[in-house]
Amino acid sequence: MNVSLLSIRSLFRPFHSLSRRGFVSFLVLGLLGALALASCTSGGIASKPEVKLNLVSFSVTKAAHDQIIPKFIEKWQKERNQKVIFERSYGGSLAQADDVIAGKQEADVVHLALPLDVMRIADAGLIHRGWEDRVPRRGVVSRSVAAIVTRAGNPKNIQSWAELAREDVTVLSADPKTSGIAIWQLLALWGSVTQTGGEPAQALDFVRQVYEKIPTLARDAREASNAFFQEGKGDVLVTYENEVILEGRNQPDINYFVPPVNISIDNPVAVVDRNVDKHGTREVAEAFVDFLYSEPAQEEFAKLGYRSVNPFITFATEAKLPPVETLFSSQDLGGWPLISNEFLAKGAIFDQIRGNSPN
Repeated sequence: MNVSLLSIRSLFRPFHSLSRRGFVSFLVLGLLGALALASCTSGGIASKPEVKLNLVSFSVTKAAHDQIIPKFIEKWQKERNQKVIFERSYGGSLAQADDVIAGKQEADVVHLALPLDVMRIADAGLIHRGWEDRVPRRGVVSRSVAAIVTRAGNPKNIQSWAELAREDVTVLSADPKTSGIAIWQLLALWGSVTQTGGEPAQALDFVRQVYEKIPTLARDAREASNAFFQEGKGDVLVTYENEVILEGRNQPDINYFVPPVNISIDNPVAVVDRNVDKHGTREVAEAFVDFLYSEPAQEEFAKLGYRSVNPFITFATEAKLPPVETLFSSQDLGGWPLISNEFLAKGAIFDQIRGNSPN
C-alpha cells in the first residue's frame, strides 16, 4: 500500500485544532472510555454489589465451611464493599469431580478429597497445568489421618489394621469408584502392610480378606457413617479422624483409635480456571482459596479435628491429637498416576479384589 506523507499528516489534522488543555481532555476521555469498555467486557464483577461463587466439595467438609465461609464473606465485604454469595455442593469426591468435568456443576473452586480428583479435572482442560504450584503446600489445604471406629466398648477387641481381616469382623466402606475416603481406606490398608516390611502379594491378600466381607459399598463417607452410627450396621468403620471427632460431639461414648501406622490424607483445593474466566470471578475465587490457608480458616479446620497445614496452627493443636509413629503418603505408594493405574483403573487391584472383571 502506498501512503503519502501528506495523507498521514491529514490523519492528525483534527488534533492541530485542539489546545493543549483540549488534547489532554481528549486523552482522559479516551482512557475512561477504554476502562469502561474493559469493565463491560469482563462483566464488571468488581463494580457489582454482589458476586456469586460456586464451591464444589466433598461431603465431610461442610461443617468446616459453615464456619469459614462467613469469615471470608465478612472480610471481603469490609475490604471490597461487595457481598459474596456462595453456592455450595457436597457429595462423594469422585462423583463431584465427574460432575464438574461434565459441566453439570460449574464450580469456581473445588475442595476435594484427594489430588487425583483435581488432576482429572485438569486433564479435562478445566484447570491449568501446574495448579498445585500456585498455592501453598502443593494445593493441599486440609489434612487428616485414618481412624478405626468400633462398637461401644470395642466388644471384638480390635486393636490394629491386621485385625480387620478377621472372619468375625465386618468393615463398612464406601466405594472407591465414587468416594474419596474409600480410596484413602484402600491405600491405608495396603500401606499398613507394605510400609512395615510386607510384600505387595501379602498386601493384596490382606486387603482382599477385608473387602470380601463387605456386603454393600456406600456411595460416600457420609452415607457409610450414617449406616454405621444410625443404622447399626457393621463392626468397624474406617473414616477420617476429623469425621470421628465431629461425630463424637453427638455421641460422647464413641469408640475409636488412630493406628500408629497411618496415611496422610491430603485434601486439595483449586480454582477452576475455565469457569472463573467464564464467570468473571477469578479475583474473588483466588482470594477465597488464599483465605483457606490463613490462620482464621485453619483454626476452624483444627477445631473440627483436621490436622492443620498451617505450621502456626499445627504447633498449637497437634499435641491434642493421637500421635502417629509411621505416617506415609501417596508418594510413598508410588504417586497418583501409578495409584490410578494399578489400584483404581478398570480391571486393576480393586476390581480384582471385588471380583469385578473389565467389560
